[in-house]
Amino acid sequence: MDPHAKQHHFTGIPQLTDVPHVAVVIDVMRAFTVAAWAFSRGVEKIVLAGTEAEALALKERHPGWLALKDGAPAAGFDAVNSPALLRTCDFTGRTLVQKTTAGTVGALAVADASLVVCASFVVAGATARHLRAAGTGPVTFVVTGEDGGADEDLACAEYISRRVTEEKVDPAPYVRRARDSRAAADLAAGLRDGFHPDDVELCLETDRFRFAMVAGRDQVAGESLMVLRPVTAG
Repeated sequence: MDPHAKQHHFTGIPQLTDVPHVAVVIDVMRAFTVAAWAFSRGVEKIVLAGTEAEALALKERHPGWLALKDGAPAAGFDAVNSPALLRTCDFTGRTLVQKTTAGTVGALAVADASLVVCASFVVAGATARHLRAAGTGPVTFVVTGEDGGADEDLACAEYISRRVTEEKVDPAPYVRRARDSRAAADLAAGLRDGFHPDDVELCLETDRFRFAMVAGRDQVAGESLMVLRPVTAG
């Protein structure tokens, strides 16, 4: 554990016992790298779904919405959880429903927190600036991968925690840990469906985008949904 991160709390999804005041949900490979790329390609908002069936039902109830899932392409879904496969898409003005194995589960687990921010390396600096500007105090970082043991997510969480108080932090040691993680090895070996060879490198880019991603409950056509939106930071 990075000694600079002692004032914050780091936990996996199964270890969440209370609703945190401020939660930063980390999924580097790949949910919240994908979400950032989707916003960069014009997505207006991302609705976080609890199950694939819920994602498809939301898409059916809201014509024009798109749905994205982990794994191989499947009927009814418009995209898979791969940043490289999204980077040339035009999603201008669209709503995307996202369901993944870890990232969306983590965000929904802390939906009642006062502030929920979803993050990965590509929005790390913007996330830290948003937290600093909000004056949030101690943060609960939810490490979504491997029940809290994913080193790529923990490394990103520790990097962001330092950036909250230190504007200049060398990302190299943290990125190196993520590159050496089991998730990166599995992706590089093609062991996960819905994979593009460029996914690992895109997930390891630091501070590519200048927005943070803030989630909160929102009323959409009479439904209470967990909605993720980009927020310009700093």
